[in-house]
Amino acid sequence: MVTTSSTTTSSLVTALGGGSGIDMLSLANDLATAQFAARNDRLVAKSETLDARISAASNIKSMLYGLSSSLGDRVRVGDLSAQPSVANASVASAGLTGTRQPKGSYSLEVTQLAKAQTLALPAYPAATDTVGSGTLTLRFGTIASGGFTEDTSHAAVGITVAAGATLADVASAINGANAGVSAYVAQTVDGAQLVLKGKDGAANGFILEASEDVADPGLANLAWNPSSTTGQLLSTAVNSAFKVDGLEMTGTSNTVSEAIPGVKLNLTATNIGSPTTVSFSDPSSVITEAMSDLTAALNEIMGELNTATDPLGGELRTDPGARALKRAMSQLAGSVVMPNATGAARTLADLGISTQRDGTYTLDKARLADTIAKDPEGVAAMFTNGLYGVYATVDKIYRSASSTTNTNSLGGSISRYTKQLQQVATDQTELAEKQETLRANLASRFTTSEVRIGQSKSTLTFLQNQIAIWNKSDN
Repeated sequence: MVTTSSTTTSSLVTALGGGSGIDMLSLANDLATAQFAARNDRLVAKSETLDARISAASNIKSMLYGLSSSLGDRVRVGDLSAQPSVANASVASAGLTGTRQPKGSYSLEVTQLAKAQTLALPAYPAATDTVGSGTLTLRFGTIASGGFTEDTSHAAVGITVAAGATLADVASAINGANAGVSAYVAQTVDGAQLVLKGKDGAANGFILEASEDVADPGLANLAWNPSSTTGQLLSTAVNSAFKVDGLEMTGTSNTVSEAIPGVKLNLTATNIGSPTTVSFSDPSSVITEAMSDLTAALNEIMGELNTATDPLGGELRTDPGARALKRAMSQLAGSVVMPNATGAARTLADLGISTQRDGTYTLDKARLADTIAKDPEGVAAMFTNGLYGVYATVDKIYRSASSTTNTNSLGGSISRYTKQLQQVATDQTELAEKQETLRANLASRFTTSEVRIGQSKSTLTFLQNQIAIWNKSDN
């Protein structure tokens, strides 16, 4: 290593005109740089190549992700399948259950909405009044014709009421039991009343039994059943009742699925004697638009992939992940995306997509229209979030290309190139350290030589002066 003192000595020797007159430190630096220049250049070139490969592979992977996510979002919107609508929107709203693709139109007449039981118990002067202690028990079933029929499959729920509990405490305890009955204290003209509300549907009626502590009585005042003379039944739990195409049906709530095949109805009002119509939109134009967008996106990806794998200069021309993706993309149009389909819609080719010689795609709208006409339910089923379909197929290609554990994928290539790039950085650091060591050794040697040359020149000057003096004295 070159020390500060040796460097200073060399500089002084040179400044005083001693030594060789050559900048030895600069010479040492130049020689060390030249010694490692070729290896440094190779590492820089390798780093730039790896950066370019990572960039190209990451760009294609990002484009695949963008296509997969945007297609998934589009499918989830639901407009690529026949959507139900209710002519009288005040009566009901409708959505798809996903079990099948409905078609045609249906009449709907709602004669009764499902309701929940609402019960007001006897009044107390204030919500802070104590009610006694013991256990309240909720039993569930049907209340009709002044009687109660318990649903034994619906377990009863016991609620402990501690000594000193107030009416408000009882309401909190009922809510905390999560029994499907909510409670609150209402301030009425008669005083504070505990109000209980159950769930919609006839089977969700309830009674309230009390087992009071004999040492702290009073809880029995909150007990209620249909024969009770206290308390007020504000509404009885009933099922919804409606007609589809004139056929009478019921539901345990106001949300009814499959009364119309593939449709979920949310009943909101009655329309007795004035049936409304449930019909379905025609998604043909939306599907055509979506397929046009899909074709354009696939072509954009293939354009980048073709450029990256160009044998005359593509960054990924020898990359196994890029080649595997290219093969998968070339097989996309003909691959079966609906293996369980029985109609005309089974492949992307059935939806009009075909592959050209250069790997890009075109959309045959006439074939797409023909498939929609022949098998509208099958086409709609291809645009779902299930295990099969257009989205699942594209998403599978993206996930396969993104895998970091598969060496024959873009993700595997990116992982491999990244590790190689890290090794290059480590090699560059080690090479820089070796170069610095060589420079320091050369500088140390050159400094020593410079000092010696300076000393030799000083001795020579001294001898020359002595000779001159001797010659002069002889004269």
